[in-house]
Amino acid sequence: MIDLHTHSTASDGTFSPAELVRYAKEKGLSALALTDHDTVNGILEAQAEALKAGIEFVPGIELTVQWPTGEFHLLGLGLRHKSAELARAIDFLKGERNRRNLKMAEKLREMGVEITYEEVYERFKRQNIGRPHFASYMAEKGIVKQRQVAFDKYFAKGRPCYVDREGLDLEVAVEAIKTSGGIPVQAHPLSMYVSWGKMDATMEMIRDKGVMGLEAWHPGVRISEAERLEELGKNLGMVVTAGSDFHGEKVRVDRHIGFSAGKLKIQDRFWLENLKPALQKIHGGGSMEYSG
Repeated sequence: MIDLHTHSTASDGTFSPAELVRYAKEKGLSALALTDHDTVNGILEAQAEALKAGIEFVPGIELTVQWPTGEFHLLGLGLRHKSAELARAIDFLKGERNRRNLKMAEKLREMGVEITYEEVYERFKRQNIGRPHFASYMAEKGIVKQRQVAFDKYFAKGRPCYVDREGLDLEVAVEAIKTSGGIPVQAHPLSMYVSWGKMDATMEMIRDKGVMGLEAWHPGVRISEAERLEELGKNLGMVVTAGSDFHGEKVRVDRHIGFSAGKLKIQDRFWLENLKPALQKIHGGGSMEYSG
């Protein structure tokens, strides 16, 4: 059992990078990718812990890409270092995140909810503060009964405190990942809100812009949809991956490390037969260690 899509406290997960690796080991995983949102800050800690735990570790990231409908997230799997291009991409996204947070706090105050961005940052002290942290803080303060209620009432798309966020141009995101030694993989494609009638042509366009992989298996899709996406990825000559999008035991509780669509275990073939050979080809068969 493996997992090629997880998050730690370096972004919006609840386990530290080291805790996440130990948890993966406890659950019987043999390979694990850390793909925090718009940051590589947790990679070295997780990598060191994976070495001790005897787990194959895949250094990664999940970048936000500009897209007209839904959301477009691009995984970078197998990073070797942080290139200048990736550093610029992360800085851009950090600036956009801060702008969005300030605007959300302003909208909350307009609704009579007296919470500042500074308060939320002081509570969590993380670089990648976002909607999940605002929601958790509101639950702690008793403003809402549960974290999810904050999303439903304030932060989900179409709700009064939702703020659009600008992402990277796809070509910029692809270049940032490739110059860092990684493989760009389209995360949870159905989140783009593209109809099945247009999915083949859309994924072909995305592939032609340099995206090399497709995350077909994700807990947000049905088994039949995952199988359809896997077939599409294979037909397009893309690396097919699978992940849980795990954030922690108390966050998105429907997502369990090592499990994906239909609550099925993620088979090691997605690592041993799909992603690992592709990375070895790029890296010349050498070490996949991330150097920072």
